[in-house]
Amino acid sequence: MKPPILALKNVRLADGPKMLFDGVDLAVEPRSRACLVGRNGAGKSTLLKILAGQIQADDGERSIQPATRITYVPQEPEITGETLLDYVTLGGAEPHRGEAALDMFGMDPSKPATGLSGGEIRRAALARAFAEEPDVLLLDEPTNHLDILAIETLETELASMRSALVIVSHDRAFLGRVTNRSFWLEHRKVRRLDKGFVEFDAWVERVLAAEAEEGRKLDKLLEKEEYWLQRGVTGRRARNEGRRRALMDLRKTKVERLREVRGDLSMGIASSGMSGQRVAEVKGISKSFGERTLVKDFSTRILRGDRVAIVGPNGAGKTTMVKLLLGELAPDEGSVNLGANLEIAYIDQARADLKPEMMLRDVLTPLGGDQVMVRGQPKHVAAYAKEFLFTDQQLRQPVRSLSGGERNRLLLARALATPANLLVLDEPTNDLDMDTLDLLEDLLADYEGTLILVSHDRDFIDRLATSTIALDGRGKVVETPGGWQDFLSQNPGFFRAIAAPSAPAPKSAPAKTEAAKPTKLSYKDQRRLQELEAAIAALPGKITKLEADLADPGLYARDFAAFERINKSLEAARRELSSAEDEWLGLEERREALEASR
Repeated sequence: MKPPILALKNVRLADGPKMLFDGVDLAVEPRSRACLVGRNGAGKSTLLKILAGQIQADDGERSIQPATRITYVPQEPEITGETLLDYVTLGGAEPHRGEAALDMFGMDPSKPATGLSGGEIRRAALARAFAEEPDVLLLDEPTNHLDILAIETLETELASMRSALVIVSHDRAFLGRVTNRSFWLEHRKVRRLDKGFVEFDAWVERVLAAEAEEGRKLDKLLEKEEYWLQRGVTGRRARNEGRRRALMDLRKTKVERLREVRGDLSMGIASSGMSGQRVAEVKGISKSFGERTLVKDFSTRILRGDRVAIVGPNGAGKTTMVKLLLGELAPDEGSVNLGANLEIAYIDQARADLKPEMMLRDVLTPLGGDQVMVRGQPKHVAAYAKEFLFTDQQLRQPVRSLSGGERNRLLLARALATPANLLVLDEPTNDLDMDTLDLLEDLLADYEGTLILVSHDRDFIDRLATSTIALDGRGKVVETPGGWQDFLSQNPGFFRAIAAPSAPAPKSAPAKTEAAKPTKLSYKDQRRLQELEAAIAALPGKITKLEADLADPGLYARDFAAFERINKSLEAARRELSSAEDEWLGLEERREALEASR
């Protein structure tokens, strides 16, 4: 192992009467890629700032190799300068590197640096970090406010960077793809695993089990119970196998229903007479705003108990789709028929529904008293709040005292206690630590009603969704049984037309930049080349399976509709393979020509 280029030794820091770090040791080796994991309030962001040299510890040592360049991207970056190019080059990056980094994230270098959305602020800050080409890159929640396409862009670029990385993030899929080292901040110290986040959960389980066993041997039963009570959320990470099987069964049922919907939406629905059994039946809906079409000829059926994820890039129309499904927005064409007696609980990512002066207890018990009705059963408010990691003391505190993650937890607690058969969550994972995410997954998995989930968290979608609705922002909408990975495998290249758009060159670009000839494929073409290679590898297997299905001698007579569907799918797959091979060949020849011109 190489010697560290940045290290902390026996670091201590107090925040008023609270001790945050009590003997923290942490070493960052060249090109290592580490995640820093811990509960909300453990001090992860503060530790990053100590590594960056922005905060001085009370005690201990911070060592850094000479000439080491460190770039820190905080949770809430402040964008300054007249244009994005001005901002990106403030740290000394050369203009052409700033332009390339902004282009990578689909941003115009000449765009004013004011009035930016949350996603634009995040992309600009990341572009600046890449343009500076640091030796150590510290990222605090880098995927917040990014859509899935931007997250995948970030993953790809981080994989090719030479920088050492330390990342704080709640996005499991992201951490699993980019890290090879794990730091666990727990009980004011840091433990280290020389493997990436993929191995983190299993490692934590082993550590907790060993410590609990040691507590048993010492016959400290009370201490052990308190220990597991405080860490119970982490202990839930061993997924319940029965729950997993139930999710798989729901996905299979969704497959059959989608076949029915696509075949004949005019057919009647058998009703059990149970209130809320049918949530929505959607037939051929379209919706445009001006000349822009967001949804075109989309049909689906949602029944009670379904968990539907809605995905797509920022601005693709995810919120519009939710409003269409809920009947809050009328489609231009088609129809939406809602079930009777729907009771809806909605949580938006703005969290605008919480008043700062309200006490936590009053939020959970708006009619007074000390009981909360949860799925028809009374529960003491303190016991219910504890399930969402709130203490008795916090119940008497105002909402303004809560962190972003705690406010999100409070909204979830109230929504899940509200008598409702339809729960709509818009980016519910923002600002939540992984322990709380595990708790939320458990609660939603046990939720008896229907869930509509708008999220960019791919792992969260994979663990919960029975089907995924994807929008490309240009009218095309597809629904796939299963989660994000199921959608990707069945719809390769769905977002390719809008992935990483190239930004126009700034008006003030110097002549030598305008005259420079490219020596390699653009990022957009490199990404497309990877997509084509994946499709070319996957399509032959799909074609073989379809051919085998079609070879069934009794299929034509037994199920003519299935025969036609498989035949059309086979023709489409063959066309897609031929087109992918032709496009790949053209890009590969261009790549070779550009490399030869260097």
